[in-house]
Amino acid sequence: MKVSFEELEAQFTSVLLKYGFSEEKAALCARIFAENSRDGVYSHGLNRFPVFVKLVKEGLIKADAEPEKIGSNGVVEQWDGNLAPGMYTASKAMERAIELAKQNGMGCVAVRNTNHWMRGGTYGWQAADAGCIGICATNAIANMPPYGGTEPRLGNNPLVIAVPRKQGHMVLDMAMSQFSYGKMQEYELKGEELPVYGGYDVEGNLSTNPAAIRASTKALPIGFWKGSGLALMLDVLVASLSGGRTVGQITADGKEAGVSQFFLCINAENLNEQILEQIISYTKSSPASDDAGEARYPGEGTLATRQKNIKEGIPVNPEIWAQVQAL
Repeated sequence: MKVSFEELEAQFTSVLLKYGFSEEKAALCARIFAENSRDGVYSHGLNRFPVFVKLVKEGLIKADAEPEKIGSNGVVEQWDGNLAPGMYTASKAMERAIELAKQNGMGCVAVRNTNHWMRGGTYGWQAADAGCIGICATNAIANMPPYGGTEPRLGNNPLVIAVPRKQGHMVLDMAMSQFSYGKMQEYELKGEELPVYGGYDVEGNLSTNPAAIRASTKALPIGFWKGSGLALMLDVLVASLSGGRTVGQITADGKEAGVSQFFLCINAENLNEQILEQIISYTKSSPASDDAGEARYPGEGTLATRQKNIKEGIPVNPEIWAQVQAL
């Protein structure tokens, strides 16, 4: 089943207006949800929307709240998200980081007490569209054991790095687990196994069964100890810079709300595009493997999916689409 971008966006907007969102917030949040599905990140587009509305109903996301600046140190600002919708706060924070970068060459906004930003790559694309290099990260509820441990103590803290490029931005958006929980949900909805091990089942065995891994909340860190260490350092970075809550504190509440994030921008006005293109060209000169098909730079697949879905319509899960229409 497929629907148009405009139909998705309109439905999201209509629902959010019912739950007390201002027209500005409803439009921004609806656009981001629709763009996520348009770009193939269905797990943080339509599929996540009912969960988002549930958190609004529970009061963990405050539709009428506004983020505010609470401190600054040079080109670094600290904000309190006041539990406003996460994608709204993230968009505003990245907008400010871009402004600081345009004025000073670099700018950073660290945010505490905010909410899930949905697809982190959204804010990488935002920075790149503005001619900036963007680096951002968030912490999350613990759903990954540290390397050498058996119980979840690390958030699947995503990292985004974006570089502007005329022929199509480079945007790396990656979770700290081999598969994000949203991606595992997609495999589960399609009744498919993961192509490689993605985590542990409740007995502690490595598994390719997405349902078993989601049930155990024991995702496999990328690169084992390397992903484990990176997830830990990102928690330290975002919580310490913002004065916000850690993975441990978020997890103790049992709900993924009140998280910490940061948004760093570098003015890319003097970026050497010739060097950038040389790197991409050299990377893509590698012969294709039978599995992957071709070597691609981060963001290349997103652009291809975007164009395809704009032309052919956006695939939606019929059951989740029906849920959203009934909200």
